[in-house]
Amino acid sequence: MRVAIVHDWLVTYAGAEKVLTEILRLYPEADLFSLVDHFNEEDRKKIFGKKANTTFIQNLPLSKTKYRNYLSLMPFAIEQLDLSGYDLIISSSHAVAKGVITGPDQLHISYVHSPIRYAWDLQYQYLKEANLNKGFKSLIVKRMLKKIRDWDYRTSNGVDYFLSNSDFIGKRIWKVYRRESYTIYPPVEINSFNNDISIKREDFYLTASRMVPYKKIDLIVDAFNEMPTKKLIVIGTGPDFKKIQAKAGPNVTLLGYQSFKVLKEHMQKAKAFVFAAEEDFGITPVEAQACGTPVIAYGKGGLLETVHDIDSDKPTGVFFRKQTIEDIQKAVSTFEKNYSIILSSNCRSNAERFSPENFRDKLENYVSSKMKEKWKVSGGYK
Repeated sequence: MRVAIVHDWLVTYAGAEKVLTEILRLYPEADLFSLVDHFNEEDRKKIFGKKANTTFIQNLPLSKTKYRNYLSLMPFAIEQLDLSGYDLIISSSHAVAKGVITGPDQLHISYVHSPIRYAWDLQYQYLKEANLNKGFKSLIVKRMLKKIRDWDYRTSNGVDYFLSNSDFIGKRIWKVYRRESYTIYPPVEINSFNNDISIKREDFYLTASRMVPYKKIDLIVDAFNEMPTKKLIVIGTGPDFKKIQAKAGPNVTLLGYQSFKVLKEHMQKAKAFVFAAEEDFGITPVEAQACGTPVIAYGKGGLLETVHDIDSDKPTGVFFRKQTIEDIQKAVSTFEKNYSIILSSNCRSNAERFSPENFRDKLENYVSSKMKEKWKVSGGYK
C-alpha cells in the first residue's frame, strides 16, 4: 500500500504540524506533499527529516514569507499534485489540502482542522481586521473569496471520509459541506507538561498566547485592570503587544515571548489559566490542565469539549458565556469561591484524553477500518 500525506504548507511548526508529525509516526514510509516547504532544519527534524513534494508556488517570489498572498492560486496549485500512484491519501487541511484530485480506486481521508475560516463564516471578521471590509480592494477580495468558497464546496465531494479535530469543527463541516465527520482530537504533548505536586501554587493568574485580535488578550487585561488585588501574568508576543502593554495596570505583568521552560513553570505555579478566545480546539488550555491547573475560559467552540465546567462531576474549570470584562470578572469570582472542588488530579486526568498515543490509536483504527471496507468493495488494492 502506497500512502501520500498532503499538508497545506510547511512554513512554521504549530498545531497543525503537530498533527502531521503524529500521522507521519503512523506512516513513516509515506510521501509528503505541500503547497510550499520552507521548514528550517530544526522544524524538519520534527517531521523526521522529510521534504515535501511542492507546487509551483514554491518558486514564486517571497513564497517563504508572503505565501498567503497567493491564496487565489492555491486551489489550482493543489490540484496539480499528481497522486495517481497512491492507494491511501490523508490530507491535513485548514485551507486547500483536501482539494487534491483522487480517483475512485483510491481512499482519501481528510483530517480537517477547519474549513477555510476566512472564506466562510469568519470572512467578515478577517476582512475587518485586515481593513478590507470597505472600498474597491474589498470588492476584489470578496470576489476572490466567493470563488474559493465555490471551489471548496465542490472539492468536498472528492473526500471519501472527513475527520474533524473537534465536534465544534464537525458542525462547521456539516454546515459548509453537508458531510458527516468523525472527531479525533488532535495530539497534545501532555507529558511535557507534567503535574508536579511538589511545586507550590502561587497567587497569580496566567494567560499565554500570540497577541492577535481574536485571542482577546486585551480583554483579559482590561478585566484584571479592574481587579487590582488580583495578579495577572501574560506570556506571548505579537502585533498587539505594544497596545496591550500600554494599557496594562500595575497588577498585570507582560513577559513577552518566553521559552518552553518558563511557560511550563508558570503554568505549574498559576492559580488558574485564563483563556478568552473562541477556538476550534485550543491546545494551551489542555496543556494547563496537564499541569493540574484549572482553566477559566470562554464557553464556546472547542473549549466546551476540553474543559469540564464547575457544574460537572469532576470540574476542571469555569466558563464565562460572553466575551466581556464583566463576565470574566464573574468567572474569576466563581472560580475563587469553588477553588477547593477543582482538583489538580482531575485536571490532569482530563488532559490525558488528548495524548499523542490516543490520537495515533484512534487514527490508525479508523483508517484501518475504512481500508478494509474499501478492500471488500474493490477486491484489493489497485
